[in-house]
Order: sequence, then structure tokens, then C-alpha cells
Amino acid sequence: MKFLNAIDRYILRLVLMPMLGIFVLAASLLVLDKMLRLFDFVATEGGPVGVVFKLLVNMLPEYASLAIPLGLMLGILLAFRKLATSSELDVMRAVGLSYTRMLRVPYMITLVLVGVNFAIVGYLQPLSRYYYEELNYELQSGALGASIKVGEFTTLEDRIALRIDASEDEGRRLMGIFARVANSKGQVLSISAREGRFMALQGSPDTIILRLENGQIIQDMPGDAPRVLSFTRHDLPIDLPAIENFRQRGGQSREYLLPELMQLGWNKDSPQTAEERASSKANFNYRMVEVVMMLLLPLLAVALAIPPKRSTSSLGLFVSIVIIVAYHKVNQYASDVAALGRIDPVIGLWGPFLVLAGLILWMYYRVAYVPGGQAIGWLEKGFEMLTKRLKSLLRRRRRSHGPVLPEPQDQN
Repeated sequence: MKFLNAIDRYILRLVLMPMLGIFVLAASLLVLDKMLRLFDFVATEGGPVGVVFKLLVNMLPEYASLAIPLGLMLGILLAFRKLATSSELDVMRAVGLSYTRMLRVPYMITLVLVGVNFAIVGYLQPLSRYYYEELNYELQSGALGASIKVGEFTTLEDRIALRIDASEDEGRRLMGIFARVANSKGQVLSISAREGRFMALQGSPDTIILRLENGQIIQDMPGDAPRVLSFTRHDLPIDLPAIENFRQRGGQSREYLLPELMQLGWNKDSPQTAEERASSKANFNYRMVEVVMMLLLPLLAVALAIPPKRSTSSLGLFVSIVIIVAYHKVNQYASDVAALGRIDPVIGLWGPFLVLAGLILWMYYRVAYVPGGQAIGWLEKGFEMLTKRLKSLLRRRRRSHGPVLPEPQDQN
């Protein structure tokens, strides 16, 4: 006997297609939303455009940890909803297939995705978050080669003020340049040039050359008359500011790997403060409860996928999304409160999990083992009554605002 029969392979196809589509859709929406904000941030800081895509790559593990549970649940839900609305589910039940048996393939997929998500939130996500913060720091500090902003004065090393009117060739060619250079002796040079470009100085990585063409220099010395010089080419050396190295990984609890969080949170011999240990414990429990919750998603999906007989209501789809999003927000809030030491992370994070797990198991039991049972039958009835009432009100409104027929007139 084959491990996966024809029905298992059929359920596998029904689950995989919407699941992969939702993965891509959810990740794309999250990336696009972040991309717009990053483009605005990078443009404000004057950094290269390519850094936006590096920042987005480092955000992908965080987005994947959100998209994987959502895609898993909706993929299973849509697959069983299709089976129910096409009456195929009734046929499978009639030949002796239980819901538990039909969940064999969904749970195989779930176990694989639980392992993937565990690796993401436990190991990959902390590293990517650190690299994201490092790129962010380098962008703000100028280590990534932040460009001179057009139309604004830029101060370099507190002795050079530089302004350009326009830039071409992705910032390599500068037009309409004005520079004011001062030294410790009080000498001030006011330089204007038609164009210029930055050039690297071989053998001196801490200094760059601003090569200016076709301009004038006004030299002003205290007690002397200003001197005016014209030039066709002039090299202005600029010392790059010293940039401090970015901090070591671990400045925040979400940058630690899971083994590191365990050592910091439960090792009393570590030099961590009580607040840091509380934050480590809260973050560890938050990651674990988010992963373990995935084991209940197939049961929740099946419980909400089966609409009432002779109904195509999609209320279960809406309710499933609300439950997942609300539970995720509750976990975030509980993690923040536990990190402050105001509540035990076991109670704050695993308490809501046990409540939701009990609710999901009860909903699945109603659908799988109670004849004609519905997980949200009362909600379906209320939604149906509300829909009928709204349709009735709309029909009455159309009738009250219907066309007015002209009154008949007597013909003599």
C-alpha cells in the first residue's frame, strides 16, 4: 500500500497552490510597503539606491516568519473549503475517510514548515536583524558613501561647507559648485566652479579629491585684502571623517540566537542585569510560542473551512485571518510587558496559547465528531440574518426611490 494514495496527492495539490500563492502575495505586500519607506529614508540620508535592496533582503526572514503561518492556514482552509462546496468532502466522508485521516498530508506540510520557521526565528532572523541595523548605521554615518544633497549646504569635517546646484551620472559629476574652506589660521577660501567630480586618492583611503574645473577662488586672510584667482582645474583635498565601528551583535534581545537567549535568560552567573534577563526570557518564549502555534493551524483551518449545508459563506476565511492577526498582536503585547518584568513570560505568552488551543480543539471536535456540528454556527446564523436584513433594506430603498410615472391626462 502506498504511503500517499490518490486522495492524499489530490489534497496535496489543493493545499500547495493557494499556500504558495499566499506566501508570495503576503511577502510582496510586506516588501512593497517597506520598500517605499526605505526609498524615502535612503533619499533623505543621501545614500546609494542599491542599499535599499540590501536592507530588504535582511528583512525577508522577518516577513517570512509572518507569511509562513498565514499561508499554511489559508492554504489548508481554501483546500478544504473547495472540497466542501463541491460536495467532494461528503463523498470522502461517506467512504469512511475521517477529518483526521484527511489531515495527514496537511500535517506533513505543517511539520516541514514548523522546522523551517524554527530555523528562521531561532537563527536566521536574529542575524539578518543585526545586519539590517548595521546597514542602517552605516547609511546614517556616511560609511556607504552618502551623496552630497543637491541645493543644500553640506558640512565636511567642520571646515568645509559645500553646495551644488545639480548632479549627473548618478552623482559622479557635480554642476554649479560652491565651497567655503577655512583653516585654523583664519584663512578662508570661497571657491566657485562650473563643475567637478570626486576622485579617490591612491594610497590614502581616508582622503578624497574634489577636482574642480573652470572657476574662481577668493582668498581672504585676516588683515589682508582679498585675492581673486581664476583656474581651469583645481584639486581640493577633503579628509573623510572617522567612522566608528558598529557595535557587536547582541545589543537587543531579538539579535540573539535561541541558545544564546537561553543562556542569558536562565544563567544566573551571567553578567546580565535583571531587566536584560527578563527581556531574554520574554523573547525566547515569544519565538517558541509563535512556532508551536503552527501545529494547531491545520485544525483551525478545517474547523473554519466547512460552511453550513447549502451555503457558500466565506465567513470562516475572514474569522481565521482575524484570529491569527489578533493572536499575533496579543503575543507582541505580552512579550513587551514581560520584557519589562511586569509579568512572567510563561504566563503572559503560554497562557493565551493554552486558551486558544482549547478553543481550536473544541471547534475541531464540533466539526469532526458532532453530526452536523459547526464551529461558528451561531456566527454564521447571525451573519446570514444580518445579510438578509441589509438586502431587504436595499430593496426597500430602491422601491422608495424608483421612477415616478407621469399622471394620465384627460384628452378632449
